[in-house]
Amino acid sequence: MEDHSLNKPRILCLHGHTRSGEFLKRLVLQWPESVIQKLDLVFLNGPFPMLEPDSFEWFQANEDFTEYSNFEECLAYIEDYMVKNGPFDGFLGHSQGVTLGKVDKIKFVILSSAAKLGGEKFAAPELASNAFSKPIECPSLHFIGGETDKAMPESIALLKEFVEPVVIYHTQGHTVPRLDDDKSLGIMLGLIDTIQGTLTMTMDTAWAVKDCARPANLCFWSS
Repeated sequence: MEDHSLNKPRILCLHGHTRSGEFLKRLVLQWPESVIQKLDLVFLNGPFPMLEPDSFEWFQANEDFTEYSNFEECLAYIEDYMVKNGPFDGFLGHSQGVTLGKVDKIKFVILSSAAKLGGEKFAAPELASNAFSKPIECPSLHFIGGETDKAMPESIALLKEFVEPVVIYHTQGHTVPRLDDDKSLGIMLGLIDTIQGTLTMTMDTAWAVKDCARPANLCFWSS
């Protein structure tokens, strides 16, 4: 069997609303060492600082989530960072940080407390209007935080947009779970093994790359 242990997936990690890359880093680094040592994690702050220290947002929305400001600027900011600091293999996003788009050759996504822009609760910005024109086939892992996660209904509804979503249900609420039980840990390690396998393939044969290389094809959010 081929050894994929050296193929660490490089992941761009996007924090939640009014948080920071450092805040998300503290949550993710609570994962077991057996997970962390297999990943190359990069944490990015949102482009718009807020008044509170160490607090950023990716874009702005009105109270009923029907109008958005700086959404295109957000996507351009992420794309520019990826071009200058990449390549990246995938995204990890929590809450507002799971807004993705206008990115090429992403092989997988890890989504925590995610919702669909263009779904029941959140209107879709014009740039994201065709985001779900066809099912998304790249590997995806979804953290859904139970009844105390305000995004739970939208997170469950989002699953149908993916061909084979992998789900970790937890009871820790609207947060990135600690993966402190054997079942969750096993699911995560299994996904990493799958991703490491795709990284050994060439760009023209890897099924994950082929199906995730559409620009502006993933747009999610949770407040």
